[in-house]
Amino acid sequence: MKFNKITLALAFIINITRLVAQSPVLTTGNVETVTIGDQDITFKTTNAFGKITVYSSSIIRIRLDKNPLKGDFSYAVVGKPQKTKTTITQDDAEITLVTDSIKAVIHKQPYSITFYTPDGKIINEEEQGLTTSWVGNAVTTYKKLQDDEHFVGLGEKTGNLDRKGNGYTNWNEDNYAYSITQDPLYSTIPFYIGIHHHINYGIFLDNTYQSDFNFGASNNRFSSFGVRGGEMNYYFICHKRVADIISSYTWLTGRMPMPPLWALGYQQNRYTYYPETEVLRIARTLREKKIPADGITLDIHYMDRFQLFTWNKTQFPNPVLMNDTLKSLGFKTTVIVDPGIKVAPGAPAYESGLKEDVYIKYPDGQNYTGQVWPGWCNFTDFTSEKGRGWWRKQVKFFAASGISGIWNDMNEISTWGQKMPDNVLFNYDGKQTTHLEAHNVYGLEMARSSYEGALEQFKERPFILTRSGYAGLQRYTAIWTGDNRAEEDHMLQGVRILNSLGLSGVSFTGMDVGGFSGNETIPLYTRWIELGAFTPYFRNHTTLNTKSAEPWTFGEDALVIARNYISLRYRLMPYLYSTFYGSTQNGLPVMRSLAIDYTFDPNVLSPEFQNQYQFGGAFMVAPFESTREYGKVYFPGGTWYDLYNDSVQEGKQTRVVPLSLNRLPVYVKGGSIIPMQSLVQTTAVKPTDTLSVHIYNGAANSFIYYEDDGKSFAYKTGDFYKRTITFNPSNRSITFSEAEGSYPSQFKYIKLVLHGCGQVDGVYTGKNQYKLQNDAYSFLNATSASDPMVNASPRETCPVKYVVIENNAKLIQLKY
Repeated sequence: MKFNKITLALAFIINITRLVAQSPVLTTGNVETVTIGDQDITFKTTNAFGKITVYSSSIIRIRLDKNPLKGDFSYAVVGKPQKTKTTITQDDAEITLVTDSIKAVIHKQPYSITFYTPDGKIINEEEQGLTTSWVGNAVTTYKKLQDDEHFVGLGEKTGNLDRKGNGYTNWNEDNYAYSITQDPLYSTIPFYIGIHHHINYGIFLDNTYQSDFNFGASNNRFSSFGVRGGEMNYYFICHKRVADIISSYTWLTGRMPMPPLWALGYQQNRYTYYPETEVLRIARTLREKKIPADGITLDIHYMDRFQLFTWNKTQFPNPVLMNDTLKSLGFKTTVIVDPGIKVAPGAPAYESGLKEDVYIKYPDGQNYTGQVWPGWCNFTDFTSEKGRGWWRKQVKFFAASGISGIWNDMNEISTWGQKMPDNVLFNYDGKQTTHLEAHNVYGLEMARSSYEGALEQFKERPFILTRSGYAGLQRYTAIWTGDNRAEEDHMLQGVRILNSLGLSGVSFTGMDVGGFSGNETIPLYTRWIELGAFTPYFRNHTTLNTKSAEPWTFGEDALVIARNYISLRYRLMPYLYSTFYGSTQNGLPVMRSLAIDYTFDPNVLSPEFQNQYQFGGAFMVAPFESTREYGKVYFPGGTWYDLYNDSVQEGKQTRVVPLSLNRLPVYVKGGSIIPMQSLVQTTAVKPTDTLSVHIYNGAANSFIYYEDDGKSFAYKTGDFYKRTITFNPSNRSITFSEAEGSYPSQFKYIKLVLHGCGQVDGVYTGKNQYKLQNDAYSFLNATSASDPMVNASPRETCPVKYVVIENNAKLIQLKY
């Protein structure tokens, strides 16, 4: 049979059409209908329904689904669309949406979206031919890999700080003693930041099903993000600065409230401290050895046979008296809680939960039962208001016991076997769903319930800690990195995870100092406790069947070093508390990857320097293994001072530095303003009446100094003290703004300490003139002068000039 060219072409087209029709991949297809609103676009394509909404000039939301879009609901997003100047036009080929910050072009044949800067540079675009598509119920959006594109964020993830070339899964899991490459871990924050060609953008995928991210793993064509069910729902954020992207993301998902001051102090924990005589022995030993501390944490052995809302009366015969005694010593108590309620007929909590019908269920109505520490348990449905309300009432048990903090554990949900059935049902705030959609948000909603219960039942600000969570967790809780190992690479991996969490909008973060599983060496413990002093949540924690890990258990040398660095943290408390206040206002983390301020410096994402980070805006910490004798440090642009001796290093250079166990490499950025106080053993004790304000010569800078009572909610109604301190070397001035708020400062005097200002010999404050005094300032003060480790090298001090003035000074003029 003969075929002409037309016949062959028709046969080819028919075969291709059949292949497309039979393809297991469903593409979005062409845009068929469009409805344009004031700042949104609703459309239908061949195979999908979509909506694009402007949330602000820098945030655009994209929704796509195979079915008509359903009602809008999110556990993460609290920001609402803001009235925004928006221009939307269309022709036969495309729809164009323009704000002051972003231009979005929606291509019609087929559907895809490209984001541009106002001057026409491509920020982000979908990969042509792939765009957004479905495989069964799973939906994925494919983005073109830009030249030299890098990716940071995604929350609690192992590996390099730069995610390029790797893939990740979000499915909250209990991973005891996880490896430094394990994925996934305990929490889900599906938000990342892309960096290329001096352009930054953020993408937040708000869908609680299992999600998967690919940043060029096993391909050189695209990055992608997708979910195993539900709609494609993501927010695109664009700013010139990474810091502003984080601020916009936390505007969208919420920011942390002011924590209680005591929660920023040193916390002593172990799995597990009991009986109560041992708890009090630990507390009294901390005081006797002059190790500042504010918290004792109790693990599961405080309970009666691991049952929630009980005390083991044999081990803890009088918990109220114990907690009152701890408070008299300046300690607050935090206790662990798990979500499982033991199936124990007659037990008050179990029976109450049955009566109020708050447990998650199988489709046939039977309560789901899983095995955890107490044995077989039912689990509160925290995705229902009824379940959260029941839990809030149970928190009264802790308030009556004198507890100040609630530690939410095992809330991935974790059960023995780690395989909860997919068909378990959750309320999901009125939209009944399965475990597949509710799993990743369960930990967030448990932490929320604990926080809201503590708000109702505690008389002061509560401290809430969680192991698991979802985007937006910062509104309710701090988070720690779970069951890490007492190993050198775990210490450094922990630094990267905390930096990644900070890039993902979570400021109050920590890791188990010393490592949870295994036995750390003395050098490793020493280095880790130094690092812990420069992390937001500072908790020493180890597991059963390991050697004790209190600071005095590693010998006198390690004790002196631990005491020095813990003491330094307490002296830095005004700086740290003010930095936390900043997080409540702008979402920027306390522990900051250098990628936030030095985004386009290629060294900051290099594996060689990726562990370096800033602690607030002033300090740069350079972590190294305890076994290293030398380390290479990269100094970004600017001027940097060695914390311990004020030696100066100019930026954009690397330097090999000697390492010793009694000195963590820490540097201060020129222009920094660091308020400090006298040493106290607990934040329950007031420091002396003089606030030391350290000024480092360098670029102009400002710092928002903040005080309140550290415990109540009165700050929300204006009972705080806030001043902006500004250093301006060009006009030789230091300015303290007029105080805001009704709270009286606890400091009567300011000790102005000048670093790198050798040419200054005096200051003027109004009509008053003061001559500066010379001093040799020490940031670390050993309490044992004969300690051989401390005296292995000459004790380093900073040559400074200082003056003490009244706290009401406004303008301070430097006299040369």
